[in-house]
Amino acid sequence: MRYDWELIPDPQTLVREHVRQLILKYGWNSTCYQVLNPGISRWVASDGSGALGYVQVGNHAVVAGAPICPKSELPRVIDQWESYAEEEGLSVTYFGAEGRLREYVSSNLNYQLVELGWQPEWSPNSFCEACENINSVRAQLHRAANKGVQIEEWSSDRAQNNEQLHETLEAWLSSRGLPTLHFLVEPETLSDMRDRRMFVATIEDDLVAFLTLCPIPGQNGWLTEQFPRKVDAPNGTVELLMYEAARAIRASGSTYYTLGMVPLARHHGPDTALDPNWLRPLRKWARAHGNRFYNFMGLERYKAKFRPDRWTPVTVIVKDESFQLHHLRAVIGAFTRTTPELALLKGLSRAVGSDLSRLRQFAFGH
Repeated sequence: MRYDWELIPDPQTLVREHVRQLILKYGWNSTCYQVLNPGISRWVASDGSGALGYVQVGNHAVVAGAPICPKSELPRVIDQWESYAEEEGLSVTYFGAEGRLREYVSSNLNYQLVELGWQPEWSPNSFCEACENINSVRAQLHRAANKGVQIEEWSSDRAQNNEQLHETLEAWLSSRGLPTLHFLVEPETLSDMRDRRMFVATIEDDLVAFLTLCPIPGQNGWLTEQFPRKVDAPNGTVELLMYEAARAIRASGSTYYTLGMVPLARHHGPDTALDPNWLRPLRKWARAHGNRFYNFMGLERYKAKFRPDRWTPVTVIVKDESFQLHHLRAVIGAFTRTTPELALLKGLSRAVGSDLSRLRQFAFGH
């Protein structure tokens, strides 16, 4: 659906709300709610029955996950979207595509599939059982509890634009090795908490961490969106947050729980999407050296310790003859809002600055 922006009062709010209603009715991809993130453009089918979110990077449209629509309407919505993109001179890339879209295009030679990560999934009950029965995880829960960490679920009204939450988020972002990422991992989401659930960790009156969950209505489940914490949050605080969140959604009847995709994760199942030859050494290099900026291997080990019920592949799908370097650059640009080279330089600068800061603290004792 193309809108005449000059004729519609507050058109961005109108379109966003329409997409939100589609998500709450049909959202199936684990990242479906991220379509509402700031910085994402939203396209709606001509009859309003489907929608998607995308970021334009050069002449690429990088789609956030998959179209949001009834499963029976997926072919029609895809055809209409891709016709629109072609009219606009945009090459289409779907990032974070899961089962439905993956199955639809898997036998179509017009599309190429590449696995860039895997996603761990649980039922809330199995996640709770893992926390209660795995010695190392149970010890983390006890450690946090013994330090006085208390978990409370806040209402949307209390959480929205809360100053304490903003302060915790800013402190956490400033401690990261890479510049802030956006797109499907946008951290600035506290301005709209209507459909999210917020779990807060406190010690007495001090807020030390929080966890937000995003709905996945089509799977009757939730995605752990982010879990910012202060540097002095006791060990086990995040585990306790995730455990209490799983207990809460289990009690409300949810049946699906995921901690989200792990980029560059090793294969946890059949390899059904083949890497092009040029990508294999790049993937190996990223796994070997990328931890300098973002600890993907540590993230994979961390999520794996909860013994997922399954791991599912998260795919990049391009409508092209092959997956090429310019597709990868577009995906990186969607997250960094800059070129890969500039993002790398910024990451190096922050990493060096963090190292120098730690060295000064060690040398001068503060």
